Amino acid sequence: MTRRKRPPEGRSSAVAAFRDPAQWIPGFITYLDAECGMSPNTMAAYGRDLERFCTWNRNNGKAGIHDIGVPTITAFLDYLQHLGLASSSVGRNLVAVRMFFRFLMLEGVVAESTVDLVSSPKLWERLPKVLSPEMVDALLMAPTGTVDRYSLRDRALLAVMYATGCRVSEVIGLRQQDVQLEENFCRCTGKGNKQRLVSLNPVAADAIRKYLDHERPAMVAVAGTDCGYLFLTRSGRVMNRETVWALVQRYAARVGCAQEVSPHTLRHSFATHLLAGGADIRALQEMLGHSSIRTTQVYTHVEHSRLKSVHKQCHPRG
Repeated sequence: MTRRKRPPEGRSSAVAAFRDPAQWIPGFITYLDAECGMSPNTMAAYGRDLERFCTWNRNNGKAGIHDIGVPTITAFLDYLQHLGLASSSVGRNLVAVRMFFRFLMLEGVVAESTVDLVSSPKLWERLPKVLSPEMVDALLMAPTGTVDRYSLRDRALLAVMYATGCRVSEVIGLRQQDVQLEENFCRCTGKGNKQRLVSLNPVAADAIRKYLDHERPAMVAVAGTDCGYLFLTRSGRVMNRETVWALVQRYAARVGCAQEVSPHTLRHSFATHLLAGGADIRALQEMLGHSSIRTTQVYTHVEHSRLKSVHKQCHPRG
């Protein structure tokens, strides 16, 4: 076995001394998948953040893996802020770098790291946008057979998102075997491949039945085989997030939504309307699939904001 020769003492070039952190990114992604059980979307986001950091590092600081510390990370965060990234995005980049260096310590690549000493940028709490119950009803009724080719599928898709509060990735990941229409529930797979049961209201269950009876069989016939997923494209393949996003925005524009609406808006509306109806915060946490109650508590602030608005409009001294 031939050993790589080390540069002579005092003559090591900058190229030889520089060990690009990017070479450990594939191993880090494998670690996130195998040991942390993170979702593909989260792993992809962390990978993009680290690639951005490594590109910036090569073009600017060019600090080797053992030289990256507080000054390098602080300069990188300043760079992100100058790009105009939101504080939440800057914070996520920092989280990715922190986890990366913890992984490097576990692997013995670095003995210690000062990256954890860098504090996250202060995040201003942004309340999620929600639709009124009346606007949700209009949105669910927006797909029509006279205008839309797959109105039954689209209506079922919208109804399921609002009835369950599931993330768009969880909805398009539903398989037929996950849906139990007789008992009005379905089993969805969330972040970290964690499964939970969510309820289907009668509107969603009825919409699914009509879609299964009248539109889905034709989609399967086009593909020639059934892939097993509940919601399909016209060619019989599983839907992607971009397609669902476009569908939601199209129907939102049709019913005159003044604000930008996304699939996540239906999830926010589901949570806020449940709290307004008296749902317990712990039960809501379980329904949404949040690992921490702190994530769910943002909806208490949303509901408080709504109550303040009602008070201002209706109270004689508002």
